[in-house]
Order: sequence, then structure tokens, then C-alpha cells
Amino acid sequence: MTPRSLPGALALGALFAAAAGAQPAPDGKQISAQGANGAPACMTCHGARGEGNPAAGFPQLAGMGGRYLEEQLNAMANGSRVSPLMAATAKALDPAQRLAVARYYAALPSPLDTDRLAATAMHPARPADAGAWLATRGAWDKNVPACNQCHGPGGIGVGENFPALAGQPAAYIAGQLRAWRQGQRPPGPLGLMPAVATRLSEDEIDAVSAYYAGLPKTAESASASAGAKQ
Repeated sequence: MTPRSLPGALALGALFAAAAGAQPAPDGKQISAQGANGAPACMTCHGARGEGNPAAGFPQLAGMGGRYLEEQLNAMANGSRVSPLMAATAKALDPAQRLAVARYYAALPSPLDTDRLAATAMHPARPADAGAWLATRGAWDKNVPACNQCHGPGGIGVGENFPALAGQPAAYIAGQLRAWRQGQRPPGPLGLMPAVATRLSEDEIDAVSAYYAGLPKTAESASASAGAKQ
């Protein structure tokens, strides 16, 4: 090899070495279906399409904000969000895998019928209906804003940071409100949720959680419910 060709050979060798050491980007869909690094497949609990499992209390993930989902996985991995079920899974995934999974679920179509849910927010709530009242009107005597102000009409979710509440399991929503009370979740945007949660009574937490859980998730489920009443 001539001295003149040596720099070119070194550059080519460095390029091949970099290519050999480069790892393919994590596949969020594959992780959701097969798991990774010993973590189970996400779909085992959250459904084949990220629709969740209300009976078991596992939340919907499809259509949630990617940033929100990534932040929650990171928080569960570092322990700032206490989750006995999810901690081991989140820790098993590296940051790139957590990001890939978050982006995968964010890109899936939401199972929510947003038009129908938005219409429910227009129905006048009665003070006796504590869940609907808190969701749509809040409790200003305790400085608690309406949940829909951040989470959208009918709890459809807003942008990257405010997740959908409609159709989520009541036990899941209530559990998260109580976790904020106990400092077991990061405060989230504007630091609102710990303050809101601590101002709600136990009965109010249960009521607003049941309200959102009872909202129709899809047009199909709403039609089925209407048909059953006929």
C-alpha cells in the first residue's frame, strides 16, 4: 500500500467499523407485540390496538400524546411515578426503546368517538351529579377547575401533554388521583394535578372517575348500548 492510499484506507475502515457498530433503531410495534430485554409485550395488558382493558384496569394507550407516554415510561423507570406493575417493564427498556413504544402508540388511531364525546360536554350537569359537575364545571369553592378545561370536552385529551380520560377504567383514574395526593407521580404540566387531587374528597375522586369511565369510547359501543335499551 502506498503512503498516498493510506488515509483513504483508514477512512474506509473507520466507516465500515461505524456501520458494523451501529444498532438499528428500536421498533415500537415489535416491542408492543413481543416485548424486549425481558419486558413482556405491551399488548398483553393494553390490547392489540392499545385500546386498554377496562375490566382489568389497564388504560388505553392508542392516540395518546407521544411526549406524555414517553414521560410516563421514564418516570416509572426512574421511580418518580410509583407503579408496581409497570416499573420492571419500564426499567427493562432503554430510553430509545421507551421513545419508540411511545411514538408507536401515539400514532395509532384513538378508539374515542371525539364528536360524540364533545357533544356530551354540552349537556347541562346537575350539582347532584358530582362526577359530571366536577368534569364540566369544577368546584371553584375549593379552587378546583373543571377537568375538561385541560383534558378537552368529554375528556377527549388535548395535545401532547393532557391525556384522554374518556373510557379509561374508573379504578385507573381514581388510582392516579390518589397517587398524586401521595406524591407518587410527577406533578405534570403547570404542576396542577397534585393540588387538584388533594382538594378532592374520596367520594369526589370516585365520582369523577366513574363519570369519565362511563363515557362512550366509540360510536360502535354507543350504538350497541342504544340498541340494548330498545
